[in-house]
Amino acid sequence: MNGVVNIEDLRKLAKKRLPKIAYDFIEGGTDDEVGLVTNEQAFRKARIVPRYLVDVSVRDQSTTLFGRTYSSPIGIAPTGLAGLFRRGADLMLAEAAREANVPFIMSGSSTGSIEDLGRIAPDHGWYQLYSAKDQSVSEDMIKRTADAGLKTLVFTVDVPEGSNRERNTRNGFGRPLRLSWKGKFEALRHPGWMLEWMRHGTPMFDNWLKYAPGKSADAVADFVGQQNRAPMTWKHVERYRQLWKGNFVLKGIMHPDDALRAWSLGVDGIMVSNHGGRQLDIAPSPLEVLPAIRDAVGDKMTVMFDGGIRRGMDAVVALCLGAKYCFVGRPTLYGVTAGGVTGAATALQIFRREIDLTMAQIGATKIADLGPHFMMWKDEEELRRNRR
Repeated sequence: MNGVVNIEDLRKLAKKRLPKIAYDFIEGGTDDEVGLVTNEQAFRKARIVPRYLVDVSVRDQSTTLFGRTYSSPIGIAPTGLAGLFRRGADLMLAEAAREANVPFIMSGSSTGSIEDLGRIAPDHGWYQLYSAKDQSVSEDMIKRTADAGLKTLVFTVDVPEGSNRERNTRNGFGRPLRLSWKGKFEALRHPGWMLEWMRHGTPMFDNWLKYAPGKSADAVADFVGQQNRAPMTWKHVERYRQLWKGNFVLKGIMHPDDALRAWSLGVDGIMVSNHGGRQLDIAPSPLEVLPAIRDAVGDKMTVMFDGGIRRGMDAVVALCLGAKYCFVGRPTLYGVTAGGVTGAATALQIFRREIDLTMAQIGATKIADLGPHFMMWKDEEELRRNRR
């Protein structure tokens, strides 16, 4: 990690380690990949107006979420297939989150198990649920999450169907991963990854192993592909809410009316997210819809944010516009790919430092100080409204 200054440095190191077929899976979006640009450009358009003559010599970015106080308002979002980029990456991310005292959401397509997460990071680990065609599988995963001692379940609702990820199609990416001769030749330029893949092969979807008819990595991957193409409705939300007694979060909410309906069904929190620009290419950025969602639900439920954050100042913008907490996916995936636990920890440290500096620059001493009053106003009416 010597010489790493920002998240972009970690991205370059991750790209250097990975063959194109694996790197493009991390970096790619869907269709024309407009959504990727939309997510990041939304932050470039935002403007924070600093307030000076404030004593910012002591700053505190600790944030309380679902009754637990974390050291920073940035956690690790679920990122599937992390073990393909570095063997054991899911649990490395969990370890880094635990040491940084921030939450980590294990992906429903992880290559680590719920039980291992409960052993390594019981106070920081959350689990992401994808609804399976066989509802007994989903219901058993909910039970396993509770038995592992985890306190928060995240039901991801924004994958009604697989999307058109053209980079993956061109590269011949599939589950299980099989490299063509061309792919193997290109992978030889990335010997660290290639040796690991040759030694261990395709990583296992550990959480699905007990349900699959076959026990090889290929058989389990085929089973996951079949089960993940399941219809999802509000009835699933109601059922999972009944089964899960801990904090229940819906990830992928993008409309104020859906946020209100989630609240009416007893959901504790929502994550405003468009799946990192990987599902609907012409969707708005989460940042564009965040203020309307926050206005709709107020303090009735916890509003969290995921999508396009690459700098600590991006997180500050999202917090000013109404998010209670922020999550990042690709940045910590770059980190763990490049340097294991140390790389993931470095990504979190970068965000922490940048958030701290941004708070000092704008005149905020604690996260609770942040709000729309720091944002550039469109007209005098908005200026007056933000003052209140």
